[in-house]
Amino acid sequence: MATAGDWLEGARPRTLLVSLAPVIVGTGAAAALGGAAALRAILAAVVALGLQVGANYANDYSDGVRGTDDIRSGPTRLTATGLASPQAVKMAAFANFALALLAGVWLIALAGTWWLLLIGATMPLAAWFYTGGTNPYGYRGLGEVFVFVFFGLVATAGTTYTQVLAVPWQVWWAATALGILACAVLMVANIRDIPTDEPAGKHTLAVRLGERGARITYALMLALAVIIAVVIMANPLAGWLPRWLCYLAAGGLTLWGARLTMPVLRGARATALIGSLKQTGIFELIFALILTAAL
Repeated sequence: MATAGDWLEGARPRTLLVSLAPVIVGTGAAAALGGAAALRAILAAVVALGLQVGANYANDYSDGVRGTDDIRSGPTRLTATGLASPQAVKMAAFANFALALLAGVWLIALAGTWWLLLIGATMPLAAWFYTGGTNPYGYRGLGEVFVFVFFGLVATAGTTYTQVLAVPWQVWWAATALGILACAVLMVANIRDIPTDEPAGKHTLAVRLGERGARITYALMLALAVIIAVVIMANPLAGWLPRWLCYLAAGGLTLWGARLTMPVLRGARATALIGSLKQTGIFELIFALILTAAL
């Protein structure tokens, strides 16, 4: 029987910073525009976290019942190991999706932006069919599309829009950078799983690119995100910080990003890549905080 610790590990806490980063930046942009609202920011965070935890449990369930996780070098999976029944894991996924939807409806009601329900309704569906259903798009190398759209564009711009009813171009660029970093988190996880995903028929983007191509793509993702950050820093929404301090921070991000890419480019595998996954998530969070201050 799964313990509380097993369920926590099943939620994949190393990836959850991907959910918080866009909410931080989106709220920072709203503050720069003079309209930050604490309750709306909290609700946006609940939506993002509920969606991601639900997606992680859904992935655990779907990959477990397919047998994709029978041989796994990453964290323990609830379904594949038998720690929890498939039905229990599926219900955990649906419970988190329901929480995200409830928080989303509340947020939309506060903002008066009811048309966002059209987008909100697609989010749990996209999360479920990533690895669920008869033809999951995550098995065809399209997982990064879901991550980029929902944990980059929608989460960042949506957070700002529900607070100030506007999305300046700087926010869209910030959303793009965060979406790219979220894809980098997914990419490094999928690089780790190439040896087991490919035989199981799970053709992620990492599998399609090949190991070398996937590792290079990860490095390019980090580099592109930092370049976008520099563009935003040169055109802030509000001049709260000296530009030299922003560029100094960008230089630090560049060096840190280069350090992160080294083990990946040099062929780190299995458990070594779990550390890279965790560090990439932390990188995105610090990136978000710096970008928020720069905005």
